[in-house]
Amino acid sequence: MSNSNSKPWILNGFAMNVVGHISAGLWRHPQDQAFRYTELDHWIALAQLLEEGGFDTLFLADAVGPVDVYEGRPDAALRNGVQTPIDDPMLLVSGMAAATDHLGFGITVSTTYEQPFLLARKFTTLDHLTKGRIAWNIVTSALDSAARNLGLKQAIDHDERYNIAQEFLEVSYKLWEGSWEDGAVRNDRERGVFVDASKVHPIHHTGKYFQVRDANLSQPSVQRTPVLFQAGASSRGRTFAANNAEVVFLGGATAADIRNSIEKTREAAIAAGRSADSIRFITGATVITAATDAQAQAKYQEYLALADIEAALVLFSAWTGIDWSQYPLDHPLEYIETNAIRSALENFTRIDAEKRWTLGDIARYIGVGGLHPTFVGGPATVADALEQYAEESGVDGFNFAYAIKPGTFEDFVQYLSPELRKRGRIQPRPAQPQTLRERLQGQPQLRKDHPGRKWRTWESSEHQ
Repeated sequence: MSNSNSKPWILNGFAMNVVGHISAGLWRHPQDQAFRYTELDHWIALAQLLEEGGFDTLFLADAVGPVDVYEGRPDAALRNGVQTPIDDPMLLVSGMAAATDHLGFGITVSTTYEQPFLLARKFTTLDHLTKGRIAWNIVTSALDSAARNLGLKQAIDHDERYNIAQEFLEVSYKLWEGSWEDGAVRNDRERGVFVDASKVHPIHHTGKYFQVRDANLSQPSVQRTPVLFQAGASSRGRTFAANNAEVVFLGGATAADIRNSIEKTREAAIAAGRSADSIRFITGATVITAATDAQAQAKYQEYLALADIEAALVLFSAWTGIDWSQYPLDHPLEYIETNAIRSALENFTRIDAEKRWTLGDIARYIGVGGLHPTFVGGPATVADALEQYAEESGVDGFNFAYAIKPGTFEDFVQYLSPELRKRGRIQPRPAQPQTLRERLQGQPQLRKDHPGRKWRTWESSEHQ
């Protein structure tokens, strides 16, 4: 299936600052090293491995509440190491960036439980320290447990969370794009002027959810605004993506479903005044590979044997907002309107009409790779399958999860990366390090058709 005109894909390594991410129970594998998630050396080695393998970004998921939907308490999550305990992903990045030159870092942060004025400084600081290799994966947080621990009785309504997020982004754009002009930093020792104060502007934002008076505390970084990732697949999430995202992370039970989501998001982006190619799309996948198909299949069966049904149901309960401990494994899945991640349940109850899923089916499916497809085989077999999936779905790349860490990524880099390079699917390493946005969007700062650029009011006044 190799094509001489193949375009490079976006390649992300997908991880979380936890023992068990989305492959349920596989932390028990004797070669799994994820228990070392508290050690910076573990993360530095992973970042260097991904950079060696041609990955663009290490994409770090996060949650700010205990995983406690299953049985209404966190006991099963704690027992099974399901995304609990969890450390802050943002604090890992400086160390990993210091040990790499090209790898980007996508960090998940919720707009529901942060303040834009403080978060703007954090992301600008990281963008300075990484020389422009930072992305923000924007989420709104579905867990009631996060709400209870952060000043609310329960999670805010799904659509209202997106209303908050949109205003959060408006404030962020004003801080990153509008409050400091180009050339504000003079560093003029002779005149004793470090910053030209006439080029720094308070934003005077007064909105429904936020009141922010002053300019960003930090001077602009090379990207100004971090690359904007987003993963909402609901109708409201799609509207938010159309107005903000540069890379959208989509899930789906089938490639056709993903293609449909891409088309709808592109239409919405055009309606928002953006060009059709302004957003790039990735989907989740797990690759189990080895030197031969037979060896890869044997490895996959080994992983399946360690997958844990209860751990999978803990994950599925958190993703759907439904306590699945109350249902037998032969219970057929039905769509139930919830306030959580709506697409997680909808994928298996509305979209895949060819199969009627039971709870046991989904628990076994989640065991290796979570809700995303798993590709098993030698390098050529997996590369063929990925190319076919990308062709059918229309995605621009993949968010690659792991079964065991770092073993799954080590196998990818050893076996699959050379094959993908041969097929032109891995972007050649530039002679000089680039910003992440240059790597993914072709330029260091927001495109001119991005809505965030309109807050550069100083640009228009400069040319009057």
